[in-house]
Amino acid sequence: MDKTLTLNGRIWFETADGKLLGHGRVELLERIRDSGSLRQAAMQMKMSYRQAWDMVGYMNQHFSAPVVISHRGGKGGGSAELTEKGIQAIEQFKLFQEKFNSFLEANSGLIKI
Repeated sequence: MDKTLTLNGRIWFETADGKLLGHGRVELLERIRDSGSLRQAAMQMKMSYRQAWDMVGYMNQHFSAPVVISHRGGKGGGSAELTEKGIQAIEQFKLFQEKFNSFLEANSGLIKI
């Protein structure tokens, strides 16, 4: 009896230097956008502030323009905001994710073993 296989996978964007954008980094950018804070975004994702800071720094260096701008804290604390490039990165990732999901759906069930 043949078994039908289902396709599955994840998509990410990378450069020659490594992974630039994937599900986790998109989620981090979205949480920064929603909270206005890198620290809050990191806490919500249960990651260290340092790890979130390093991810943002990497993305800022490897995109053609920064994706996040941070403002140092004072009495009220610091803040972070997505740039237009950060918003575009999220939109492009989601567009490709939709296309990838459509490909998976259209081709699942075609492979039998």
